Amino acid sequence: MITSTPVRKVYAVALVALLGVAGVAPLVAQTSPRPIEVEDLFRLKRVGDPQLSPDGTRVAYVVTEVLKDENRTNADIWLVNADGSGEPRKLTSSPKRDAHPRWSPDGKWLAFESSRDGEGQIWLLPVGGGEARKLTTLSTGAAQPVWSPDGKSIAFVSSVFAEFSAKPFKESDKLNADKQAARDKSKVKARIADKLLFRHWDSWVEDKRQHVFVVGVNADGSAAGDPRDVTPGENDAVPTSSTFSAGDEFAWSTDGKEIAFSAPPLPLREQAWNTNHDVWTVNLATGERKNLTASNAAADGFPRYSPDGKYLAYRAQARAGFEADKWSLWVLDLKSGERRNLTAAWDRSVDDFVWAEGGGVLICGAQEQGRRALWRVAVGGNPIARITDGGSAGEASVATRGGLVVFTQQAMNRPPEVGAAELTGKNPRVLTKTNAELVAKLALPAPESVTVPGAGGTPVQMFILKPPGFAAGKKYPLVFWVHGGPQSAFLDAWSTRWNPEVWAAQGYVVALPNPRGSTGFGQKFTDEISHDWGGKVYEDLMACLAHMEKQAYVDPTKMAAAGASYGGYMMNWFQGHTDKFKTLITHCGVYDFVSMYGTTEEVWFDEWEHGIPWENPEFEKFSPHRFAKNFKTPNLIIHNELDFRVPLNQGLSLFTTLQRKGVPSKLLMFPDEGHWVLKPQNSELWHKTIFEWLEGYLKK
Repeated sequence: MITSTPVRKVYAVALVALLGVAGVAPLVAQTSPRPIEVEDLFRLKRVGDPQLSPDGTRVAYVVTEVLKDENRTNADIWLVNADGSGEPRKLTSSPKRDAHPRWSPDGKWLAFESSRDGEGQIWLLPVGGGEARKLTTLSTGAAQPVWSPDGKSIAFVSSVFAEFSAKPFKESDKLNADKQAARDKSKVKARIADKLLFRHWDSWVEDKRQHVFVVGVNADGSAAGDPRDVTPGENDAVPTSSTFSAGDEFAWSTDGKEIAFSAPPLPLREQAWNTNHDVWTVNLATGERKNLTASNAAADGFPRYSPDGKYLAYRAQARAGFEADKWSLWVLDLKSGERRNLTAAWDRSVDDFVWAEGGGVLICGAQEQGRRALWRVAVGGNPIARITDGGSAGEASVATRGGLVVFTQQAMNRPPEVGAAELTGKNPRVLTKTNAELVAKLALPAPESVTVPGAGGTPVQMFILKPPGFAAGKKYPLVFWVHGGPQSAFLDAWSTRWNPEVWAAQGYVVALPNPRGSTGFGQKFTDEISHDWGGKVYEDLMACLAHMEKQAYVDPTKMAAAGASYGGYMMNWFQGHTDKFKTLITHCGVYDFVSMYGTTEEVWFDEWEHGIPWENPEFEKFSPHRFAKNFKTPNLIIHNELDFRVPLNQGLSLFTTLQRKGVPSKLLMFPDEGHWVLKPQNSELWHKTIFEWLEGYLKK
């Protein structure tokens, strides 16, 4: 059984202490917690992006609240002592989003993003007291502030029209503003494209490029001169796809003379099918650029200079074209030019990382067996060691001194809070209790973990979540989830969208299997779904389903399945290959491989997973539309008009097929959502529609 016992014990002790001090002890003595409701997803605040001050004594972090009546969220920045003493303090209270806090090297200022007066810009807040002041005023906005080592400059990102980027700032900014205003005012809304990736995820990109800028900062927090575009030209200076990003994808050198950044492939016309991101540097005095990873045809990124100036660390993949290849952690010796792969022998994929202990150690995040932990990687080659245990940890931040790492800690039955531990993992503690009062009122069962023999006898891990108030001897309906990706995983982590606790609270047992293609179980396991979408992974899933059918508490006559993206694809594959389920729920699922290839934006994905349609005679082998003659299971379909990853035609084609065949089906569409349903009121309708549909097939 997978639990997060160490963290939960600390959380519980801290919670009791907090409630006792607050004088609300009766809350702890309540008779019984209640099942979580959909409304609780909006009541719970969302904690993230903890940043440890340079002296290691304070942590700035972001708390996002859901304003359901306004159909939006709002974020503010908070401060808490790193030793857990005192109460957290709210630093910003703007009615608009304040986020992405970053400490100045002397600890006196916090730079952050804010949309408090319209377009998102960089603001500075004096931590010792005083009002925030606006640093940037770009017509194209500004985001992701990163301080220079001497605290005299800030680098940031802005999305600009490349044709003006080499001109002096005042001229280029006006040209950017004028061109955008003309577009906005024009009654002609036509778009012209001469290359792919003209739209991405849920937005139209057209001819804008994301560039890195630098602006000077005076002692009083005002801008010292105009911002300067240090990566001008027809190029992007940060990844345009979140697939290749682990956070701030640019960094100052230790001496402040250059900036390293992660650039998407060139030429631009190849970005839709090319994954060859590279780490570049730009000399801030001369403008000279160097490609540091030109020898690797796969993706490189997330550059970070060591505090002692000896190394540049970065992530790298080995196989060109494969977005889910293992990310290894490399260091480049800046003096000798020698490169070393620090995680070559470690069968895990590195996410974000930070330098610690002056440059001898790196702290990285990586998935393992359904959890995400922080790990200690020594440059000198010592064994990789786990720092955190239980649930999932991420967003690590360290100080220049103090030997402490802070991070977000969460579990499937606990929303994220800020945690801290020594760099060795000793003395873990929870620093914030943002949702403690509400969580104490909720019955949130912990997931169980089982291992099932899958295709060829390969072990397949699966989480099982039972409903609150589970009674032995009673049989429950089952909802069987399939995750997206397909190279991703169900983790022991909290979710604000597909939240299994909310589904279990409806009276269902929820099964969350991690079949072939899942991450955190070794790269071979991840690889074995490519070109085999309905093969071994389907066998894995059927083996997990068979395991659930055998459980005394599951009613095998009342089972449903649900999934999004690849999970939605598998619902469509289930339609043609099994009659085990009373109903299926397809969210933004792939239905027809050929039309998907022709309308999606990140073409590299389809080409790696299935090949090229006119070159691979088996391109459609696992396409669900080929088996439509077998479709007979009632199906709820959810698809969104701004989903450019799995375009709307996939859901419409499925719905047309089911309707034409007389299969009970319903289509829910959101015109203002992309691949996910993010707006609170839309989320409310999403849940209501799903639960009403499930009730009709599993409870009546």
